[in-house]
Amino acid sequence: MQDPLFQPISINNLQIKNRIYMPAMHMGMADNFHVTEQLKAFYRERARGGAGMITVGYATVDDKSGSTLNIGAHKDEFIPGLAELAQTIKDNGAKSAVQLNHAGRYNFSFFMDGQQSVAPSAKPSKLTKETPRALENDEIAEIIDSFSEAALRVQKAGFDAVEVLCGTGYLISEFLSPLTNEREDEYGGSLENRMRFGLEVVDSIRSKTGADFPIIVRMNGNDLMKDGLGRQELQEFARRLVDQGNVDAFCVNVGWHEASVPQITTSVPRAAFAYLARELKQALNVPIIASHRINDTHVARDQISSNVCDMVAMGRSLIADPNLPQKAHEGRDKEITHCVACAQGCFDNLFKLKHVECLCNPRAGHELEISDQKTSSPQKVLVVGGGPSGMTAALRACEKGHSVKLWEKKESLGGQLYLAAAPPGREEFSALAQDLATQVLNSEVEVVLNQEATAEEVRKENPDQVILTTGAKPLTFNIPGADTAHVCQAWDVLLDKAYTGQNVAIIGGGAVGVETALQQAEKGTIPGDALKFLLVNNVEECGHLAEMALKGTKNIVILEMLEKIGQDIGKSTKWTMMQDLNMHGVQTMTKTKALEITEQGVKVDREGTEEIIPADSVILAAGSTSYNPLQSELNDKGINCIVAGDANQVGLAFDAIHQGFAAADKI
Repeated sequence: MQDPLFQPISINNLQIKNRIYMPAMHMGMADNFHVTEQLKAFYRERARGGAGMITVGYATVDDKSGSTLNIGAHKDEFIPGLAELAQTIKDNGAKSAVQLNHAGRYNFSFFMDGQQSVAPSAKPSKLTKETPRALENDEIAEIIDSFSEAALRVQKAGFDAVEVLCGTGYLISEFLSPLTNEREDEYGGSLENRMRFGLEVVDSIRSKTGADFPIIVRMNGNDLMKDGLGRQELQEFARRLVDQGNVDAFCVNVGWHEASVPQITTSVPRAAFAYLARELKQALNVPIIASHRINDTHVARDQISSNVCDMVAMGRSLIADPNLPQKAHEGRDKEITHCVACAQGCFDNLFKLKHVECLCNPRAGHELEISDQKTSSPQKVLVVGGGPSGMTAALRACEKGHSVKLWEKKESLGGQLYLAAAPPGREEFSALAQDLATQVLNSEVEVVLNQEATAEEVRKENPDQVILTTGAKPLTFNIPGADTAHVCQAWDVLLDKAYTGQNVAIIGGGAVGVETALQQAEKGTIPGDALKFLLVNNVEECGHLAEMALKGTKNIVILEMLEKIGQDIGKSTKWTMMQDLNMHGVQTMTKTKALEITEQGVKVDREGTEEIIPADSVILAAGSTSYNPLQSELNDKGINCIVAGDANQVGLAFDAIHQGFAAADKI
């Protein structure tokens, strides 16, 4: 049977070699709207890796539509850079498009030298905490023309298609939704009027680019906003776009940036929103591209072969592994590095005004800096520790041509990635552990398991260079009663090595404490397969099933000395975890210092008042500290060593992997 992922497909007259579509993502790599060498190198690697079509952007249509870190398409001076980017993608085997967008009220005044953002109506934005200015009718006409002029520049630059972003809460979304459109003219009121702006934008683009130039629309299947647009109204908008003969394909997005439903984090099941693409495919006779959390080739094939969609959008998946398409085409799916949807290097970086990087792929965003050239002086390298940092270091050292041996004291590779995977909705981290382990075992790295490293054993090995990636160990609280029988470490709880009672107090409200609370909150809830069985057989009412899916059997409280909990959690993930704590009924007590653990619970000082927090189980979640017993001994023996990952300084998985890569890259 033919592989559904690697059948050609046409959008308008454009022939695409496979069904893998890399959607537009803000890379933060443009320089004052200009395409950079960094951006070209990033997309060169994705095109070379086998993607069928790559959409870059979004690109701006006027000076209020984005920031200088966006690709510019609003002036002719940007055409040469756009042309170079189009040629780069073409030369490496992929078709190309540019996504055009206007941020509307989602643009920050900071990015516009203090100017006010614009929108259909002067409705404040929860994202920017600013209020936009309502557009006048002549300004609306100017923006419509700006979209079409930008599309013409994209066409002149040599791109194969243009994509228009009509979702995510940006300007076209703002016109569509009654939440942000309170106009009383022909652009507001009824759905017919609210659709007008988006329809006129696409109509204007078609009139300038011609009948044969493919136009793709990326739109929401559901805005996920209370009292906002749902599936049916958005499907009507899509039908109108097709009926007018202006749209050749749809890439189906979901949600606004303000939506309270998680959309991109690891807690979102793979392909959870693909049903929205399925509904559009059943209603329309143009190619439909499903998106969001399709990070696995088996899932992608299943969506296409099941007629859910015609193509799959794999964005962060191709950041994590640009060679995913080529590996899948060659039957090497097990060698793929899967995106874990952590958002640590992609979305969190954008909040810091940094370019995109990737936890799973230290090369991402650094393609110009990292050489594939092998060393001219191979060395004997010993890596001690088989966690994420150690595996990455071993792989990079091997790539460079060194003779590499990896020692791991346990019976398997993976380290703390399995700990990170223990909380509910974090299972993707175990997939990363397996991905890295598979790559190590398929490489020329010699792996020795159950190997306890001592300075003497290392000396006998006689390596030229040692990389120490021995990880971390849990911190312990210096608190009376911490050694009693009903007290346990968070690590042991997360790995199901310790069991808790009904009333659980967690001391420590950092990432480990929050993750442990969420894991404990799941105890006694209905698992997903049972929930589906009860739902389809109408055993219980939907409301009761939802309650049982959230309400477990334990009473949980987090005790934190600081003013807020979760201060070491990335911005993209933190809000979802805080929301989950609230939904599960986990109590949080901040500005609360644990004084003593007693048989009754935890004695605390809460802003000057002492009280007992009842608990029959107490979990210590103080975080971790570096575990590095070898460095000083090796230094004393004159053995060269580099320390990386948590063994050097406790941080995120992102830090561990990047430090392991950098340590090996220096050799």
